[in-house]
Amino acid sequence: MISIFRTDDRIIHEEKELSSGAWVNMVNPTVTEGEEIAKELGIDLHDLLAALDEEESSRVELEDGYTLILVDIPATEIRHEKEAYNTIPLGIILTQDIIITVCTEETPVLQAFVNGRVKEFSTKKKLRFVYQILFRISTQYQYCLRIIDKKRTEIEERIDYNTENVDLIDLHALESTLVYFATSLRANGAVLDRLTRYKRLEQYPEDKDLLGDVIVENRQAIEMTSIYRDIINGTRELMSSVLDNRLNNVMKALTSVTLVMGIPTLISGLYGMNVNTRWMPLANAPYGFGIICIMVAVICIVMLFILKKKKLF
Repeated sequence: MISIFRTDDRIIHEEKELSSGAWVNMVNPTVTEGEEIAKELGIDLHDLLAALDEEESSRVELEDGYTLILVDIPATEIRHEKEAYNTIPLGIILTQDIIITVCTEETPVLQAFVNGRVKEFSTKKKLRFVYQILFRISTQYQYCLRIIDKKRTEIEERIDYNTENVDLIDLHALESTLVYFATSLRANGAVLDRLTRYKRLEQYPEDKDLLGDVIVENRQAIEMTSIYRDIINGTRELMSSVLDNRLNNVMKALTSVTLVMGIPTLISGLYGMNVNTRWMPLANAPYGFGIICIMVAVICIVMLFILKKKKLF
């Protein structure tokens, strides 16, 4: 899908034809659509559709007549029947008069511009537009990181009373997401470092300040990712310790029950032996059976008391 936008007097509107100062937003374009735009603007088709390859790395390439900027942005996917985060490439191509964005899916990063929610936004100020996109990407990462931490907190709150194996799986999924985020944010940082030396297009005075803000936000997202990874590691280790402790408690309880139940089993086994009753205490007493049962009960109670005192039951 191809959409063409242009701002006039800071108001964005959609157009049907390409014109100077326009923004071409391509969402999962077909090869035919790519060939059409590439031919009209003199762009290499491979560069134009580079963002459609999920394995493409973040980079800046200076070509004749245009500049290609590839960065990773956060996106959602369904993993194990649950919503999870991953990263996908976003391509930004700057020509002399037009800016092009290419992505495999609709993203909140660009929808904010389409819906007019970004202040001081103009499709004609291409480099500032790029910095605004990069700023939105960094803030989107931070938003996703806060949601990830919230999910971790929900899992942590269940550790005391309702921990299940699925919680360990969910923690592993969150940790994997943070690994993807950390890798993508570092690659984006390299792109930002390259852009600080970018001289091909005109930069307005406030553009450099905006780029500085983008770099700060990206670094903050990297720090948040590192902190949340450490916290998730601690939560996972705590959960494993709790599960192991519960298993140990169950084993101690079962061992104690087995020990206590072994007492009446041992005594009844002795009295069940085929020997002369002459040698069996209380075998011929009128209330021998009842006395033996009481003695067994007393011994079991004493054993339970000892186990309880030693905190083994």
